[in-house]
Amino acid sequence: VQLVESGGGLVQPGGSLRLSCVASGFTFSSHAMNWYRQALGKEREFVAAITRSGDNTIYADSVTGRFTVSRDNAKNTAYLQMNDLKPEETAVYICDVARIGRGQGTQVTVSS
Repeated sequence: VQLVESGGGLVQPGGSLRLSCVASGFTFSSHAMNWYRQALGKEREFVAAITRSGDNTIYADSVTGRFTVSRDNAKNTAYLQMNDLKPEETAVYICDVARIGRGQGTQVTVSS
């Protein structure tokens, strides 16, 4: 089982990034996908989730309207489009599949 995130980096406040999570070693389309983030010294925080088919999504209140989670089951990949990023959203962003595993994360730094 492997979950590999990419797409992080340094972005200015108000900027955008698109994260990807490529899955392997399990039947990707049979599982909901979650995105979490963890800032240095803080607890892991739920960001967004998407159902197996991609028909339904849920977001943390703090990101609703700015972040969009999606998936392409043909590519075994989930995405997190993040717009209007804020400095306090600097964190490692992690994709997670319940009872399967999670990736190592990708660092997102929001700073001018």
